[in-house]
Amino acid sequence: MEARSQVELPLDAGEPLEVYANGVPQRAGIDYERRGQWLVFSRPLAGEGRLGFWRWTSIIMGVAGTYRKNDKVDVVFTRDGRRTVVTLEPEQIHGV
Repeated sequence: MEARSQVELPLDAGEPLEVYANGVPQRAGIDYERRGQWLVFSRPLAGEGRLGFWRWTSIIMGVAGTYRKNDKVDVVFTRDGRRTVVTLEPEQIHGV
């Protein structure tokens, strides 16, 4: 089965939505589909995830940075009559 990704929308995120992955516009029904409060993407997106103790220590000491893939999903919708943008972290799902 193909790996996919999903993001959870804020409860008040109604239609219409504008969706961007890493700044690139995404198309409903082609790049993603809405399933209730979730957007499910047809391809995997990677979140950086949590950094462990040793990773933080190496960053603070200047030995290493964070070089992991870190995709972001921006969603634009109307909240209380105003245009709102939220940035969401994707999570991997399998077998959807």
